[in-house]
Amino acid sequence: MKLEGAIILVTGGAKGLGLAIASYLEDQGATMVIADLDSVALAALPDSMGKHLLDVTRADDVKGVVKAIIEQHGRIDVLVNNAGVIFSEPMVNIMRPSELMHDYERFRKSITANLDSVFIMTSAVVEQMVLRRTKGSIVNISSISACGNEGQTAYSAAKAGVNAMTVTWSKELGRLGIRCNAVAPGFIDTVSTNDALNESIIKHIKSSTPLRRLGKAEEVAQGVASLVTNDFINGVVLRIDGGLSI
Repeated sequence: MKLEGAIILVTGGAKGLGLAIASYLEDQGATMVIADLDSVALAALPDSMGKHLLDVTRADDVKGVVKAIIEQHGRIDVLVNNAGVIFSEPMVNIMRPSELMHDYERFRKSITANLDSVFIMTSAVVEQMVLRRTKGSIVNISSISACGNEGQTAYSAAKAGVNAMTVTWSKELGRLGIRCNAVAPGFIDTVSTNDALNESIIKHIKSSTPLRRLGKAEEVAQGVASLVTNDFINGVVLRIDGGLSI
């Protein structure tokens, strides 16, 4: 698939990694449509990008936005499921005896934001691809945490689920001409990463990474572009982590 002229929907694309992905794809000639829950960030996007205020965990709202995009552009060629929320909580917190165990409601909230949302978005978009016989591409943003990261029971479980859905959909949808892949970033030099981690942790991550640095958002965007443009890549979870997970 060529990026030039492609209609690409990126969820959570109004800032951070999502915006970096959207901006890179737009530079390659794609028509970008952004769906995000942050109205302020959406308003700050360039006029060249379509903008939709959307909670990706609300199925009815998702269907409405997808319908509106189809009415305007005629199709959706690519869906990038980027929206999600990093969440950390240990299974047992001995420093908090009054709330020793991982809270179930926070677990469910993380699963909904990071796993259910991908299912909801993909269901709505793929339906339109099938009805219009669009040879489309789905790219899910996973994480190296899918392998299990200490202190991230809910987040790791959600991303592992994303990987499983990616492979499952690649088998089911491939025969319909719809490819499904995922990108699993490691630690990327973004505002959210630097806000979440202190200097000593970042230093440790760098020393544990063979390339001895954090990744760049543009490098993740390049990975997404590769999965979209290579028509024989299907069912792949592409790790972009500088070798950290080796």
